[in-house]
Amino acid sequence: MIEQKMSCDERFITLAKELDYDIYGENTVGGRYAPLVRHHDEIYISGLVPRVSGKMQYPGRVGLELSLMDAQAAASISAMRGLALIVDAIGSLDKIKSLIRVTVYVKCTADFVDLSEVANGASDVFSHVLGDAGKHTRTTVGVYQLPKNAAVEVDMIVALRPSVL
Repeated sequence: MIEQKMSCDERFITLAKELDYDIYGENTVGGRYAPLVRHHDEIYISGLVPRVSGKMQYPGRVGLELSLMDAQAAASISAMRGLALIVDAIGSLDKIKSLIRVTVYVKCTADFVDLSEVANGASDVFSHVLGDAGKHTRTTVGVYQLPKNAAVEVDMIVALRPSVL
C-alpha cells in the first residue's frame, strides 16, 4: 500500500488537501493562554474548535442543529488544527513518538448518546496521519456549551521521540 510508505507529514498534507482544509490559516488563541506548551518530551495542545480561515465550522448543538456526521467533520477539523500546531512547533509530525491522550468535548442535546462516534472523527485523523504513533487514550464528554458556539473541542498530549529533545 502506497500510503504506508508516505511520511506522517505527507499523509497530513494529502489529507488536508482531500478535506479542503486550510489548516495553516489560523491557529491563534482567544485569550491569555498558549495554544501549545512543550514540557521536556511532551507537548500539550489547548482545546481547539473547528475554525477554518477565521470562521467557525459546524456551529450549534449536536442532536439539534447538527448531525453525527457534522460533528465528526468538526472533530476532524479540530484534530487537523492540532497537528498543524505541532508541525509549526517542531517542524515534522514524524518526530512524534506517541499521541498519549485526546479529550473530545461535544456540545450536544441531553439525549445525544453517540459521543464516542463523534470522537472517532478526530481519532480517525490521528490514526490515518500518524499510523501507530496515533494510537491514544481518549475521553469524550458531552457538554452544555463550548467557545464561540462550537459543536466540538479537542485537546491532546503528545510524546516526542528522544532525538527531538
